[in-house]
Parts: sequence; C-alpha cells; structure tokens
Amino acid sequence: MGSRKNSTSLKGLNPFVHEVKLTCAQRIKELILGSLLFPLRVVLATAFMLLAWPVASLRVVGLSAEERSRPLTGWRRWLIHPILWVLGRAVFFCLGFLHVKVKGRRADVKEAPVLVVAPHSGFFDMIIMFSTQLPMVVSRSENLSLPIIGALLECIQSVVVSRKDPESRRKTVAQINERLNSNGYWPQMLMFPEGTTTNGRSLIKFKAGAFLPGVPVQPVLLRYPNKLDTVRWTYKGTTWYQAMWHTVSQLYTNLTVEFLPVYVPSQEEKNNPSLYADNVQTLMAKALGVPATDHMMEGGVPVRKLGDLSLPVEPRGREVMSLLCSKGVGVQEVEVVLGRMIGRCQPGAKDTQASAEELASIFGLTDKETARHICGLYSKGKSADLRQIYFSVLAVTSFVDLESILHSAFTTFDREGHGSLNVEELSDLMGALLGFPQQDSSALHAVASSDGQLTEDNLLRVLKSHPVYREVVREYLQLEEASH
Repeated sequence: MGSRKNSTSLKGLNPFVHEVKLTCAQRIKELILGSLLFPLRVVLATAFMLLAWPVASLRVVGLSAEERSRPLTGWRRWLIHPILWVLGRAVFFCLGFLHVKVKGRRADVKEAPVLVVAPHSGFFDMIIMFSTQLPMVVSRSENLSLPIIGALLECIQSVVVSRKDPESRRKTVAQINERLNSNGYWPQMLMFPEGTTTNGRSLIKFKAGAFLPGVPVQPVLLRYPNKLDTVRWTYKGTTWYQAMWHTVSQLYTNLTVEFLPVYVPSQEEKNNPSLYADNVQTLMAKALGVPATDHMMEGGVPVRKLGDLSLPVEPRGREVMSLLCSKGVGVQEVEVVLGRMIGRCQPGAKDTQASAEELASIFGLTDKETARHICGLYSKGKSADLRQIYFSVLAVTSFVDLESILHSAFTTFDREGHGSLNVEELSDLMGALLGFPQQDSSALHAVASSDGQLTEDNLLRVLKSHPVYREVVREYLQLEEASH
C-alpha cells in the first residue's frame, strides 16, 4: 500500500480540534432559522424516537437469553426491521438530513462481514445505519441502560463490552470473531475503526478490532459536502450540543455515503491485524484525499504514535508553561521552582507524588483551580508524579541541554544504579520526559540496547540519530536553544 505521510508534513496537524466559524451574516441567519427550525425539528425527531422505542422492545420481547444469542428470524425480522428503518430514517429527516446520496454498492454479508466507516465526525454519523440496513454494532454495556438507545442496541443484537469487567474485552473479541466468521449466519457488523471523532482533515490510526478476525471488509466513506462544516464535535473546540444547534439550524444538511470495493486481506495481513488496519486506513485516506496519520486517543488523551511511544498532541510541559505564564509566573520563577522540586525527584525519593494543594504551594499559585488543572494534566487521581511534571517542563525550556536532562532522567530512573535501564525503567523515563505514561517501550529498548544493556550513551545516540526516535527530540524535547 501507499506510504503514510511523514512527520514533517504532519507537523502542526491536530485532528482533535474543530470550530465552526461564522460570519456576522451567517450568525444572524442561523439565529433566525434556528429559532424556528430547532425546536420544531427536535420535537418531531423525539416523537419518532419515542415511537421506535416500543417497536424495538417488541423485537426481542419474550426471547430467552439463549434465543437472543442467535440471529433474529421470522416476523421479528421481516416485520419489525423495516418499521424500525422507516422510523429511524424519519428521525434524521426531521433533523435536516433530507436526502442521502449513495455511491457504490453495499457488499453482501458473505462478501464482506464487516463495514468499516470513516471519518467519524459525531453522532450524526449514525445515519449510516439506514444506508446499511441496520447492521450490528459494538457498544459499551453502559449504553444498554439508556432510554430508547438501550432498546435499539438490543434489537439489532449489538456486541457489548464492559469497562468494569477485566474479562469483557477478551469475551468481546471472541464474540466478534465468532459472528464475523459465521459465513453469513449473522448480519453484517458496522465499525468506526478510528474509535473517536475527529475534524475529518485526516484519518487517524485505525484500531485493530475490526481486523482481528481476518475477514474481508468493505470500506465506507462519509462526506458532508456543505458550505458550513457543522456536524463535527471534537476533543477541543465545538461541543456536541453546539454541533447539534449549528446543524439542526441549517435548512438542510447534505451527506454522501460511498461504498468502496471490498478489501480482501492477504495472508500477511491476516497474521498481522495492525498491518491490515494500517493498509485499509491508507486506502480510505487516499480515496478521501486526506493524509493517514498515526494519531489516536489513548486513555482519553490525543496522542501520536511514534514507534512504540505515545506522544501527546499537546505536550504537557508546554501546557504547564502556558498556564503558569497566564498566572504571571515568569520563566525565571519557573527555573527556581524546578530547582526546589528536584529534591523530590532524586533516586530513592519516597514521596514523588504531589496533590493539587502541594502544587499550588510549589509554584506559588494563589489560584487553586490552576493547580488542579496542572495536576489533572498528569493524573486522573488526586495527585500527580512530580518527576513527570519536573522533566516534562524542563524538556520544553532552554534551562539545560539534551545531554544534561537525559543524564538527570537516566540517573533518576536507574533504580539499581547499574548504569543500564530495563524496559519498565525506560518506559518510566520516557513517560517523564513526555509527561504522559508509556505503556511499553520494548521496541525503543531493543533498538537502543547493546548486548541487552541500555546505557545512557546508547539512548542519547538513538534519540539524536535514529530515523524514527529522533523526532522525539525535534518535536517534543525542544532543547536546541540550550546548546547554542
């Protein structure tokens, strides 16, 4: 397949930010149309959803757990299915999707058990369900308890995954594999392989889930050819309710669904689902005329994959510096603060965690909310690792050069003092420099090791010269100024 875009051409690209920018005339027009259309359309769409609720429930009523584990047949399919289709399509019609243009041919379930859809822009993408005859989907188990939505998920026999059950992911993979290899016994399954919403200016890295069974897939493209790009809601920028308001307040919204030819994997791709996913991503990106990138969401944070490293799209150190600057904390004061902080980052230090209150004291902040924000950048808990804060902030300043910061970090995470790091220690070191936990740095460890030993000199050499890992220094550890 074609090569992915190199990092230089992708510099500055952030797929997780989108804002609807309106001129004064467009704002006035939207306000007038919205005041009339929005309440009327929402009421009508809600009415059709309420009608669909009992119909969806009727489809599975009276069935035992064993019967629900098999595809629905008989009147539950030939009678209920078209009624749900009409009601569901009516919901989107009421919201302004008057016509959906379809290009290409949807493959039969035996030709392609999986439909992979991209780019994923927001909840309006679910209109694709009606161009694909209500296929199965994968959903979180929590959604089953939602009014209306839960009944609809049950009636199309969705595969559900629980975040609370450690075994759920394994069971879900097994269930998906069974259904997709049933030779047409089960209906088609629809997946959004990006796994999150983006601004559509690129295709982010596909998750391997849809490609694990190794069966043929049919790529499906979604395009919204409108003057205003209102349908998208992303990690930053336009929120879901703003996207709803902007879209429903338009006279109409255009959507084009394009079915590409079925993609049949090679044996190599069957053996390597990640390769399979990357190749389909590249093919779909080419058809859309956008770059295929290595961005993804990891732990709810936008990152870019570089080898086995996860690099935050917005480096934590820069965010901290920006927050401190906005509160009147100057660069020289930050340097003094880091000097005070280093004692709690040394090898053998027992108390490397700091609460938001402690961070406020360390940085001299009277605004506790800013301290809580800084803490939240590094941890979802009540305290953050000072080593991550110290090294990630130091890494984006000009206080020291690369050799100095790497020496300090290497010494800190060389717990045994052997002059060599194992994989876990390297993951901790890179997590501190990047301000984001690294799950597995085994590939970097293998590249930088000599005779199984990862020394400071070898790591420095790789970070400076390796064609992949040198991007860490060039784009994330902006220490060049310190060496001049």
